[in-house]
Amino acid sequence: MLLLFLIPIVHDKVYILDSGSQYTQLIARRVRELNIFCEIYPFHKAPPIDPSVKAVILSGSPFSVNDPDAPVIDLKAFIGKVPLLGVCYGAQYLAKVYGGKVEKSAQREYGKSELQKIEAGDPIFLDISSESQVWMSHGDSILTLPEKFTHIGITKDNAYAMFTFTENDIPVYGIQFHPEVTHTAQGKIFLRNFLINIAHITPDWTPKAFVDEMVTQLRQAIGSDHVMMALSGGVDSTVAATLLQRAIGDKLQCIFLDNGLLRKNEFSQVSHAYKSLGLNVSSIDASEDFYSALNGKSDPEDKRKAIGNTFIEVFEKEAKKFPNIKWLGQGTIYPDVIESVSVHGPSVTIKSHHNVGGLPEKMNLKIVEPLRMLFKDEVRRVGAELGLDNAFLYRHPFPGPGLGIRILGEIDVEKVRILQEADDVFISLLRQHNLYSEVWQAATILLPVRSVGVMGDERTYEYVVALRAVTSTDGMTAEWARLPQEFLATVSSQIINRVKGVNRVVYDISTKPPATIEWE
Repeated sequence: MLLLFLIPIVHDKVYILDSGSQYTQLIARRVRELNIFCEIYPFHKAPPIDPSVKAVILSGSPFSVNDPDAPVIDLKAFIGKVPLLGVCYGAQYLAKVYGGKVEKSAQREYGKSELQKIEAGDPIFLDISSESQVWMSHGDSILTLPEKFTHIGITKDNAYAMFTFTENDIPVYGIQFHPEVTHTAQGKIFLRNFLINIAHITPDWTPKAFVDEMVTQLRQAIGSDHVMMALSGGVDSTVAATLLQRAIGDKLQCIFLDNGLLRKNEFSQVSHAYKSLGLNVSSIDASEDFYSALNGKSDPEDKRKAIGNTFIEVFEKEAKKFPNIKWLGQGTIYPDVIESVSVHGPSVTIKSHHNVGGLPEKMNLKIVEPLRMLFKDEVRRVGAELGLDNAFLYRHPFPGPGLGIRILGEIDVEKVRILQEADDVFISLLRQHNLYSEVWQAATILLPVRSVGVMGDERTYEYVVALRAVTSTDGMTAEWARLPQEFLATVSSQIINRVKGVNRVVYDISTKPPATIEWE
């Protein structure tokens, strides 16, 4: 299997070295919001510095710098070559390596705090208030700074909240707080000051630049070959297909596949919608193939891999009808990669996506993923640049495995019917009550349990469904949506009254992290 990696090659960029922090992806998001390209690498696997790399950021970590298994960063590869910013663990690591003292705090500092400047003239403080709200989350504290460090910031509970020093006249900064979280009121200004004013990075990572460069790269890489593109109806695959169409025109053959795990009536509705985009789309019903592959499987990873393998088998079979097809296009985005292949330090794989971790090792088609380096909101901005309608751009994310990971346990046709009907009630009512656009993603989950109920004069023993609705900007973190109680009562009543096989509805109020958005 050959995977074509297409990434920007003409932009200044930032390396983010991940030591396992839950906030690492947020750092990347904030950097991208400044129109600066960045990439996340495990702390021990970053590529060598090249002329395009203009700065390095060290993330936080769940480890203490004094733990025997704490991440060990090769600072010699970066310090003195490009400006460097250490965040939380990164700052403590810098202090310890250079001879400072870092020890466990008497009390963990967690939450909002007020940062006070000591060296107000430092360029990191440009446009920063005299007292600025920051967010702390650490169990260790820096007790003494190395001699060459300059102390520049303090909070009530942290004597060394910020410091700086130079190596070969190249600046290094350490900050104990997290500039990437929204609770740090001026966090983006701190990052802007470091990246643009101190590292002198040109902020030219824009949707238009991405489109222009990606179209050029796709033309060069694919040449005279033809591409088969898997469409799902979601924003990711739709934007990816539109980019490919702009690059290679009629050499793109799109396939919209009914895997039997779509939402109610979704196959016909989305097939019709694609006609308006002028894409060359063939719609195929392969539901029986997927049901057969899933038969007897209950483990989430087994189901994802079965769905992934079946996708490839079906697409390779379809590709034989088009002898010039050499590539399979997919709508993979950066969070899929991060969550599927454990690219961030010592963290573990959260899940396999059918289009990332679930592909078979041997397949006849080469893979092209134009959006592989983008976050969801960046995909939407690129889609807007391409002129796509909001109906596509702001459709809720829907997982590649579809309802296959929203039916917990084994899957059969009857369970799919029950979930499709219940999900249709939930989504339809969200639209009717003008709440659909207020949430990032809404889902209905069929639980592998039955509960006792009473309907009329009869005792029932039927399925439980869980409703899940979250707010987010990129899917990397999410809050449960505070939907009105009256609305939830209406949804529950209609599901129980209209969907045969369900007698209980619950609402999921978990955040991500620690929970994921999907249940499997």
